Amino acid sequence: MKELAAYEALLFIAGEEGLKLEELAQLTRSTADHVSVSLDKLKSKYEADENSGLTLIETADNVRLVTKKSFSPLIQLYAQSPLSKQLSKASIETLAVIAYKQPITRMEIEEIRGVQLSSSLQKLKLRQLIQEIGRLDAPGKPVLYGTTEYFLDYFGLNDLTELPELEVEEELTSQSLFDDITEF
Repeated sequence: MKELAAYEALLFIAGEEGLKLEELAQLTRSTADHVSVSLDKLKSKYEADENSGLTLIETADNVRLVTKKSFSPLIQLYAQSPLSKQLSKASIETLAVIAYKQPITRMEIEEIRGVQLSSSLQKLKLRQLIQEIGRLDAPGKPVLYGTTEYFLDYFGLNDLTELPELEVEEELTSQSLFDDITEF
C-alpha cells in the first residue's frame, strides 16, 4: 500500500471533519511527526499538480482534504445550478434523520443509516437545509447538526413539532414528509 495514497484515502473518507495527526498516526501505525512530513509531501504534490483540484489544509492539528481556492467560483456555480438541485435518496434520508433526531453528530447519523456519509451533509449545508449548531462535549468535539429556518420555510412548517409522527421511531423515512421529495 502506498503511504501517501493511504493518507489521501483516509482524509477523503473522513470528509469535512478531517482527522487529527494523532488519529492518522494510529491508523497507519506511524508517528505524528512522520505523518506531518508525509502530509507536507502530499500537499506539495497537490499544489504542484495543475490537473488536481484538491489540496490539504491543517487547523489545530486537524487535517482535511479540500478543493483548491481557485475552484471556488466553479463550486459556487455548481451549488446554484439547477442540475445540482435534485437531492439524492441518501441526502433525503440524511435530512430526515437530522430533522427527527437533532442535535445529532455525523457518527450518529451514520449509525442510524448504516452507511458512511459522503457528500450528503455538504449538499444539505450548501442548500441551507441544515447547519452546524454546536459541538458535542466529547472527545474530538464532533459537530452537532440541526435543521435551519429555511428548512422550515421550504417544507411549510412553523416548527419541528409539525413534522409527521413516526410509526416506528427508527424507521425515519417511512410515510414521512420526505417520501415524495425528488427535487429541491
